[in-house]
Amino acid sequence: MRRREFLGVLSGAAVAGFPLGTRAQQTDRVRLVGVLLPATADDAQFQVRVGAFYQALAQLGWTDGRNVRIDTRWTTSNAAEIRWHATELVALAPDVVLAHGATSVATIMQVTRTVPIVFPVSTDPIDAGFVDSLSRPGRNATGFMNFEYAMSGKWLEFLKEMAPSITRVAVLRDANSPAGVGQLGTIQSAASSFGVEVSPISVRDPSEIESSVAAFASSANSGLIVASGSLATVHRDLIIKQAAAHRLPAVYPERFFAGAGGLISYGPDQVDQFRRAAGYVDRILKGEKPADLPVQAPTKYEMVINLKTARALSLTIPPTLLARADEVIE
Repeated sequence: MRRREFLGVLSGAAVAGFPLGTRAQQTDRVRLVGVLLPATADDAQFQVRVGAFYQALAQLGWTDGRNVRIDTRWTTSNAAEIRWHATELVALAPDVVLAHGATSVATIMQVTRTVPIVFPVSTDPIDAGFVDSLSRPGRNATGFMNFEYAMSGKWLEFLKEMAPSITRVAVLRDANSPAGVGQLGTIQSAASSFGVEVSPISVRDPSEIESSVAAFASSANSGLIVASGSLATVHRDLIIKQAAAHRLPAVYPERFFAGAGGLISYGPDQVDQFRRAAGYVDRILKGEKPADLPVQAPTKYEMVINLKTARALSLTIPPTLLARADEVIE
């Protein structure tokens, strides 16, 4: 190729916004996307979320097996298993990793400070050390918040609307999670205005959940708030069962709790969060850096009320609350 022709090719590549080698790489190399999830492969809720992520990626032009390979790891909530899978994923040199939950993100950031990470859900990424700021993450991770702490006060508000006689509320949260501490603090700050006393309960293992909930429920006029977190998700069936057994009106952070028999849930649409996360993965695959992509707040919240559970607890849901619900389970 003559020098003039070669310069013309370089000029065309520059106009398109990519170095010549990068453009060839973008079109020819199959990219690797790692997915790290704190759940089992048969978890129906996570299957829906991951399905939304895959679908959104496909709509953006990334087809698994053609121009991208997606390696999904199901880790449950076991810390050792999460670290093993995180280490193995990083060893494969992925172009980007989608990691759900504070434990998964924290673990993979301990393994690598260079592989780009996108989190579809994080309560407080600054306090957790994932980013320097929301507008300029500055590190190798970015993604989406699942709510602001102020939302925790809404759980207490809804609980009192459904069961005005409640004077005692237990907050089931992960004491080792900054998010769990922050959510509890917000609820405690709002407690006096609702005339309730707040007691924290740790969610670490099944036996602790059973004994703590049973001890708290021994007094009348009691209610339960389940703070968001991976441990609450893992033990959700047990928590719902305990609330029903002790006739505790309870508020939950995600819609699948209400779908599984919980009284009411209020929180961000996490399926939408996974769908939006695909957009960030797409941008990183096309050359952008997570350090420059701002952490985004939820755009969709949803309330789900289970009327069957309300009837079992002899509760009458106010029409104003029913009117606000996105879904009512009969």
